[in-house]
Amino acid sequence: MLAYLVIREGSKWTDVFRLIPGRTVTVGRAPTNEIVIKDERCSRYHAEFFMTRGEWILRDLESRNGTIIGGQQIHGDYTLTPGEVVRIAHTHLAFVHDLSKAFSDGSLPRGGEEEDETVMGKLEEESIFETRETAMITHRRGQTRFLEPQDEEVQAVPKIGRAATKLCRLAFDLAKQVDLASVGKMALDGLFEATHVDAGAVLILPREQALTPDAGNLQVLASRTDVQPSYHRLSAFLAETVLREGEAVLARNVQDDSVLGSRDSKGEILTTSVLCAPIRQDQRVVGLIHLYSTNAARVPDPDDLEFTLAVAENVALALKNLTRQQELAENLSATQSEIVQLRKRLGAESEIVGSSGVVGKLQQEIARAAPSRATVLIRGESGVGKELVARAVHFASPRKKGPFVCLNCAALTETLLESELFGHERGAFTGATERKIGKFESADVGTLMLDEIGEMSPAIQAKFLRVLEGHPFERVGGSQQIKVDVRVIAATNRDLEKAVEGGVFRRDLYFRLRVVEIFVPPLRRRGDDVLELAGYFLDKFNAETGRRIRGFSADALAQMKKYRWPGNIRELKNVIERAVVLARTDVIEQEDLTLTSLATAGETGDVPITSQEYQPLTLEELERRHILDTLNSTGWNKSRAASILAIERSTLDRKIRRYNLQPTDPVADVS
Repeated sequence: MLAYLVIREGSKWTDVFRLIPGRTVTVGRAPTNEIVIKDERCSRYHAEFFMTRGEWILRDLESRNGTIIGGQQIHGDYTLTPGEVVRIAHTHLAFVHDLSKAFSDGSLPRGGEEEDETVMGKLEEESIFETRETAMITHRRGQTRFLEPQDEEVQAVPKIGRAATKLCRLAFDLAKQVDLASVGKMALDGLFEATHVDAGAVLILPREQALTPDAGNLQVLASRTDVQPSYHRLSAFLAETVLREGEAVLARNVQDDSVLGSRDSKGEILTTSVLCAPIRQDQRVVGLIHLYSTNAARVPDPDDLEFTLAVAENVALALKNLTRQQELAENLSATQSEIVQLRKRLGAESEIVGSSGVVGKLQQEIARAAPSRATVLIRGESGVGKELVARAVHFASPRKKGPFVCLNCAALTETLLESELFGHERGAFTGATERKIGKFESADVGTLMLDEIGEMSPAIQAKFLRVLEGHPFERVGGSQQIKVDVRVIAATNRDLEKAVEGGVFRRDLYFRLRVVEIFVPPLRRRGDDVLELAGYFLDKFNAETGRRIRGFSADALAQMKKYRWPGNIRELKNVIERAVVLARTDVIEQEDLTLTSLATAGETGDVPITSQEYQPLTLEELERRHILDTLNSTGWNKSRAASILAIERSTLDRKIRRYNLQPTDPVADVS
């Protein structure tokens, strides 16, 4: 059943709205309503129309000023009858089934004859859209011809239409320019094409002169002349008139030297016609367009004045956009420089060096974890760069403008760690002479990284867990409740699962920290990155020490690739720094590398390299032994083993079934 609301606001018909069965139509002041009434007497959500059991119902949504039908305020649901008029504030909504009868009923509010004809035309158009079943495409065109140069033979087009087309094309061209001079030149080209002038210029005021315009400060942005040797600058009288009044001027047959200040080659005053239009930004005149003609056959007319004024508005917009772009570029450059300086002062970059597949996977994990507010647990051996990963997560997150605060939990006693985390009041303990703000408060709206989280004492763990759950905390020795918005990133090189089983780490805290887990692989698993990192540190220490080490010898490169790096990236950094300082030539030799014979940090997921005689075996058997060793080393913790092996948990489960691995299955002797 077709139904319509014919809407009238005040004394004018404004719209027709079709009611569709099964769809609720809301009316109110809020912009989210289907019918928006911009009237303070209308509630944000005033009323709604809907169909039930074949009848259209109007329901008042407990509005402040009520919904009126027939002079009576309705309450709750009201069944509508065709022809009834609903009044909300100063708006009338006529409910009808047949659009052709919308204005035949004298009970409906009516406007003037002209208004009713306008609305009837709209209703007829609406009716056409409701009854039309087929449509036909009559024209196709990929690009408008109004933005292309056209010949003047199309005389059938009115002059104002041709001017509008040129103005539209010129506006697009101005928007494409990349500097102020190009804007001025493009504007003059368009003006010379569309108006009866043969010389002119675009003049602007310096940015600092925009508030107090002075004709003497006008600078020529671009000029052009088609008949004279050079452009003649406008007189101070004309410039001051336009700057002061802010209106465009057209003057014909000007022979006053004080007005134009131009003479021909014989020194005689030229008879000219002058156009001058202001370039305005935010109600201020920031420049002028000055045009003139010395040809009696080309005399500007009022239409030329209108066109020049329109071009001046477009020039003003183009100049404003270019100025804004320049300001943004300057601000961006200053911000980037500031960020570089801040990172240098922090002593750490948030960029991870390396191009191996392992680093690529690590960067993907960082990208997935960064946008959320979830707590992140970073695991890995000492020296792999866990703090660098934490910084990368912070700088890639929405909190990047906030502080990044780092605290090593293993470097402090229990009392000092509590004070560092939560702060303390003056006199809270011996030596507390002043109030101290804790790391949580310092990291508000930012990120707090807690390194070596596994070293935190059980007492601190309990208080730390409450803060993680969103509860307020108190400074040591204080009573004021403090609540902060901090994202926590924890890092550890310990096996937290064993710590939980041993009762030294809280189980609930472990699960609260391990919302998102990122495993940072040791350097020995990043063989392809060793040489790239070595080159990075070589450049770094060359710059710091002033030495000019050109690179590494072939033996040194081979040794670095073969070495297991038990100290990971921290060890590599220190080895390169020592080599740069002590190298006797401009090339680092193998003997310049001080490497240790220490074993790796107990990650049995690595295939051990021993001095035993080589024993041939298949890749399948090697994989079986490797997976079994890794599972046994982690106590058959499949998630931990999968992280070490850098494979998915489901992949590990399939390989366990394939090789029929059991916790008690010994490693087969394949010798």
